Amino acid sequence: MLTVESLTKVYGRAEQSGGGIRDASFSLQPGAFFTLLGPSGCGKTTTLRCIAGLERPDDGAIRIGETSVFDARRRIHVAMNERGIGMVFQSYAIWPHMTVFENVAFPLKAMRGVSLGREEIRRRVDDSLRRVNLRDYGQRNATMLSGGEQQRVAFARAIVGEPKLLLLDEPLSNLDAGLREEMRTELLRLQREIGITTVYVTHDQTEALTLSDRIAVVDRGRILQIGPPTEIYLRPQSEFVARFVGSTNILYGKAAEPGSPSSAGESRVLRVEVGLEKPLGCIAPAGIGRNGEAAVSVRPEAIDIELTADAKSPSANLNELAGEIAATTFMGVNLRYDVRVADRMVCVITPPRRVFSIGDKVVLRFAFESAVAVPPEQRQ
Repeated sequence: MLTVESLTKVYGRAEQSGGGIRDASFSLQPGAFFTLLGPSGCGKTTTLRCIAGLERPDDGAIRIGETSVFDARRRIHVAMNERGIGMVFQSYAIWPHMTVFENVAFPLKAMRGVSLGREEIRRRVDDSLRRVNLRDYGQRNATMLSGGEQQRVAFARAIVGEPKLLLLDEPLSNLDAGLREEMRTELLRLQREIGITTVYVTHDQTEALTLSDRIAVVDRGRILQIGPPTEIYLRPQSEFVARFVGSTNILYGKAAEPGSPSSAGESRVLRVEVGLEKPLGCIAPAGIGRNGEAAVSVRPEAIDIELTADAKSPSANLNELAGEIAATTFMGVNLRYDVRVADRMVCVITPPRRVFSIGDKVVLRFAFESAVAVPPEQRQ
């Protein structure tokens, strides 16, 4: 349904100046929910605006279905209102002088080369409002709506023209936490009900993980990794992805065995010296640094914790670290422990089945497959 090939849009002349997106490529099947995830200024919104036709790329190609809407080499650039897309902006862009019905109907009246009758417009608007649970809101003034209701109006307006592609630019960022969670569920229901291919932009990892079929993690104008949410979270291919998507512990070290660590994979256990009593057993799906240097990512919730006095015999398939509780934080459904292991701190997140105290001597255990070695970022 959507193909993006070598998309480039750079603001400024220098490689690292001005932001934008460089050499981005991906393709989406019909009905997919695809998220561009990254920090502010990474290029995700630029990518979305290029797909929409709001920005003219410097290079690359974009196809929606079988239609080429941009191709730098063939000098094709189709206007936004001829691309068959719906879009929801971060600010919703609801016109305050119009009723809800008029806001939703506007795209139908503005479509180039298409003239719909009054009854057809009413049918489509009523159907769109029904889908977003605003059936009886048509004659309300747009200024009398709550933030969540305005967002629903923006969704209804985006789908009323029965677009092939839906583009969402951080549509939940202006809502409070409770309403944001509610609208996540509502948005996913709506997308699955309609079956529309969706491209979603956010910096919120929770949104990306809960909504998406696939995620593209973007940083400094480059797509670093594309994959399903579980792969992005559990098998990061770079230190940035490991750090940005959720929380993690990073332990720096070097491969403890000869050979070619860059060819390590899912099935091979790699031993990495991280300055502790024993090397860590880990996997390296994307390989590690050229000189055997590695950043080992271990998610806090993957670590089991118990008192040293109660510790069972070590297992051959588990990493084991001895430490001392340095801090505890109650997080509601979970407890966070900051554990001092040698000269570093390791974060552990666990359900509050058993509470440990500051100063307790503990043993941390985690499986080899829960420790993912990736190439370390260049540190200044």
